[in-house]
Amino acid sequence: MRTRVRITGAWRPLFSQGDTRDTAESWETVMHVAVVGAGPTGLFTAMALARRGHRVTVVDRDTGPRPDGAWPRRGVMQFHHPHALRAQVAEALQTELPDVWDELLAAGAEPVAADPAAAGGSGALMAVRCRRSTFERVLREAALRQPGLVLHTGHADEVRTRRGRATGVRTDGTSLDADVVIAATGRAGRLGQDRRAPARGGDCGIAYVSRQYRLRPGAPPGPMNFPLGRVDVYPGYQAIVFLHDNGIFSTVIARSSDDRALADLRLTGVFEAAAAAVPALAAWTDPDRAQPVTPVLPGGRLRNTYQGQLDDAGAVALPGLVFVGDAVCTTNPAVGRGIATSLLQARELLRLLDDDPHDLAGLTLAFDAWCSTMIAPWFEDHLYWDAELIRRWAGADVDLTRPLPSDLVVAAAQADPALFPLVGPYLGMRALPASLDAARARAAEIYASGWRPPTPPGPTRDELAALAAAHATS
Repeated sequence: MRTRVRITGAWRPLFSQGDTRDTAESWETVMHVAVVGAGPTGLFTAMALARRGHRVTVVDRDTGPRPDGAWPRRGVMQFHHPHALRAQVAEALQTELPDVWDELLAAGAEPVAADPAAAGGSGALMAVRCRRSTFERVLREAALRQPGLVLHTGHADEVRTRRGRATGVRTDGTSLDADVVIAATGRAGRLGQDRRAPARGGDCGIAYVSRQYRLRPGAPPGPMNFPLGRVDVYPGYQAIVFLHDNGIFSTVIARSSDDRALADLRLTGVFEAAAAAVPALAAWTDPDRAQPVTPVLPGGRLRNTYQGQLDDAGAVALPGLVFVGDAVCTTNPAVGRGIATSLLQARELLRLLDDDPHDLAGLTLAFDAWCSTMIAPWFEDHLYWDAELIRRWAGADVDLTRPLPSDLVVAAAQADPALFPLVGPYLGMRALPASLDAARARAAEIYASGWRPPTPPGPTRDELAALAAAHATS
């Protein structure tokens, strides 16, 4: 029978007496890892590490679902808002946690194949229709059952250090020893923030309101123009429908944060009037088709931010402390990149830990370099896209003196289908935003000719503002 002894900060197996194998070749490194944050990134990373034989403690303030099943998830605004899981999320689960993937499907999540005729599984997966609350419930239940993983309810106050490296965390006055501390604290996390250079970016300038509905028994989904639901872009706002699991869908109206005339959309009567006025939303929310299951939910403080691992001098300030997920990158959630970019990070971090868990400073440098190449471009893409969208919402036309933002390059494929092979990999996050450079010249020609994306039927921004004002006063 094997036991494990700790030797100079690493955990290695001590073979039983009589084992004749060369222990120098057979030792495996087993660490105690503290993961701070029990969101999708933290739990995915923690379970994957536990299944590699490491001892893992996850620290999070949230106590989980209540006995009656309710789960407020305080401090996680996006928990009840629209979500869709990209193919990268499904691939991460299928690779690291295949049983959790099966449990997610059993909970009602619906895979969407790139070829609808192949939805049974023979075609490439495009996305998964699923609420974030469904996803997190399945992850949390699996984490609670996972051998080698302890879920601790508490607040991580600070990172403990010794001799210039992380040695654990202090949580509610108690010390938790660890060989590695992984900060999956989300976009608002403060743990260890003073040890790295400030984040780039900030508020993306867009706000939205959403509401969840359930399709009535036997009612089909409403009109769709992409596999996860519907997106209608108007001069001044957007109307979006996300189809989720178990007949649940969300309706969304997004606007500029500075457009105060549309701020009253957060009021139930105003939102319902607006939904009735936008044809696509009206079709989905028709009382004969669906009934609301949540109040109108305001979504604010949306951010596009990127923050690396290194300090102001470009050095690793504290070996053994690694940031991952939204603690590295957040983007406007409108196109559902958040969990995908987070789990891509988690998989790369797991690979680096598998390769060499001893050189933690080198690991951090390698991970930071990978994120700079593979994750930061998605932040930069959204930063420019959102700024240009808000400028057009304010009444400006397409600016052909500047590089076209990605949304306009993608839209140009409506006028020239030959662009689809270029924009498709980008839309699926199979190619980085720079891949659209090959399409920008042709897209600019299309806009220079006077073509503009067609506006769907529905109220103008001014008409929507007048409707909001009328129903807010009544």
